[in-house]
Amino acid sequence: MKKLSLEELGRPSVEEFQNQEKHRVIVILDNVRSALNVGSFFRTCDAFAIEALWLTGITATPPNREIQKTAIGATESVTWKHFGTTLEAVQHAKDLGYYAIGIEQTTASKHLNEVNVNDRSMVLVFGNEVNGVSEEVFPLLDECWEIPQSGTKHSLNVSVCGGIVLWFCVQGLRKV
Repeated sequence: MKKLSLEELGRPSVEEFQNQEKHRVIVILDNVRSALNVGSFFRTCDAFAIEALWLTGITATPPNREIQKTAIGATESVTWKHFGTTLEAVQHAKDLGYYAIGIEQTTASKHLNEVNVNDRSMVLVFGNEVNGVSEEVFPLLDECWEIPQSGTKHSLNVSVCGGIVLWFCVQGLRKV
C-alpha cells in the first residue's frame, strides 16, 4: 500500500468542476457564526459535488482569511451566494421547486438512518452553532432530519454534521 500523490488522485480542475454534473442539493447556512465552519462547508460541498452553498445573515462570505484556512481554495469551485435572511433563501429555493429539509432536533425529526433519500432536488438548512435553525423558517420546511447520537452532548459541530448529512444524501442521488 502507498499513499496516492495529488496527480494520482485525478481531481478535476476548477473549470472542469464548475462544468461537471452536480448533485441537486443546495446547502443553506443559517447565520453560522464561525468562518472556519463556513470554510469547511465550502470544502465539503466541493468534495461531494453539491450544486450550491447559500450563506445567510451574519454568515461570513468570501473573501475571508478564516474561510480560506479550511476551504483551501474551494471558494473558487463551489457556486455560492449570500441572502439577507434564511427565510428569504429558503423561500427562493422553494420557489425553484426544491424540497426543504431542516437539519434540526424537533418533535417530528426523522433520524438520518430512517430517511429514504428520494431522487429529488433538495435544500438542506443547517443552523447557527448556538440557536440551530431559525424558528421563522420552520413553516417553510417540508421535514427535519437529525443524526442519532448516543453521547452526553446534544449536538455535533455544524460542519461535522454537514459532512455526515451530505455524504448520506449523495449516496442516494444522481447527478444532473
